[in-house]
Amino acid sequence: MSDCDFMCVALDLAQQARKEGEVPVGAVVAKGHTIIGRGYNRPISAADPTAHAEVEALRDAARHLGNYRLLDCTLYVTLEPCVMCAGAIFHARIARLVYGAKDLKTGACGSVIDLPAEEQFNHHTSVIGGVLEDETKALLKEFFAERRTIIKEEDL
Repeated sequence: MSDCDFMCVALDLAQQARKEGEVPVGAVVAKGHTIIGRGYNRPISAADPTAHAEVEALRDAARHLGNYRLLDCTLYVTLEPCVMCAGAIFHARIARLVYGAKDLKTGACGSVIDLPAEEQFNHHTSVIGGVLEDETKALLKEFFAERRTIIKEEDL
């Protein structure tokens, strides 16, 4: 499977988040050509501020491997990770991070700050952004446009 193939699976998970009223972000962890972890945004439904797609996928992969160290794994996520998720990625020892759209408000992998570029960390993750960027941006724009419409209708 290619990076685009894995990102398509992450996009499907983002659609699941959208159906549940969550911000549509999806993530998968792959080891080689096999998906070992899946997740999508669930902070509202789980009443858990840490239930971001990346954290959910990392937890699933760790359960699958029976180890919190996800060596030689790649995390695919539809939106650039925030600071919390970037920290979890480092602690899990993810080798590669591949994301779709930049997050110009909270992105911690180059947009607002660039944690993977910090040399003093003891683990370094390679980062590739922009994979299926147009598709991930479109999904997010549609979601927030719908949310704005719903809020306006509630004011009537």
